[in-house]
Amino acid sequence: MPIHPSAVAAPTARIHADAEIGPGCRIGEYCVIDQDVRIGANCKLDHYVCVKRWTTLGTDNEISAGTVLGTDPLDKNFTGERSYLIIGNGNRIREHYTVSRGTQPESVTRIGDNNYIMTSGHIAHNCIVGNDNVIASCALVAGHVELEDEVFISGGVVIHQYSRVGRLAMIAGNVRVNSDAPPYFLYSDFNISPKGLNTVGLKRAGFSPSEVNELKRAYKLLYRSHLKLEEALARMEAEAQSPHTMHLVNFIRSSKRGIAREC
Repeated sequence: MPIHPSAVAAPTARIHADAEIGPGCRIGEYCVIDQDVRIGANCKLDHYVCVKRWTTLGTDNEISAGTVLGTDPLDKNFTGERSYLIIGNGNRIREHYTVSRGTQPESVTRIGDNNYIMTSGHIAHNCIVGNDNVIASCALVAGHVELEDEVFISGGVVIHQYSRVGRLAMIAGNVRVNSDAPPYFLYSDFNISPKGLNTVGLKRAGFSPSEVNELKRAYKLLYRSHLKLEEALARMEAEAQSPHTMHLVNFIRSSKRGIAREC
């Protein structure tokens, strides 16, 4: 499918004949769109955006100037095989950002829906980014990282490869994330350390007072009770009244890197 008749492309844009540009799209000056690219309806690409081969965008995405999507992975072992970047709907990716496609053949870097990704950062190969996340300026997300939903990553954060960040976690600026960050908590310090419950984020997300109090008890069991980890998880599981606490337990039990601990 060529450019949809309702799409508008600036005269200086370069769009490969094999690319698919959906209805209502706006393609700015000096954009470059490679072959094997699909861009869904009502996307807006500002000036100087580059969309590399094997990248797919859903609908209603806004991509700001100087951003490059679907770059080759920053991996010395990469030899050019086909892999993918798949971006969902309603995302805003601001100026001078790069997102790589997967590094293994046929693998995928995936970004979900309604994420707000600020300026001058990078999401590396094979990351999985969920929905409704905020990634602030100059944050660097290494390969194979997983972000759940409604996460807030502050400016200058660096996330080590294969780390996971749980739902509604909030990470302060310039933190080094070198272990898994369980959901619902605040994190700070140079090496990531939990600092209590993300109560403001939980309330904004519609958590009831009883759900917040239950997660506070879970935090105390996990970090203040001096119980061994499995003992604390068993207590949390036995006392759980909401699915949020069970999600916390399951996240920790599935951790391969180990979870962030209090310093």
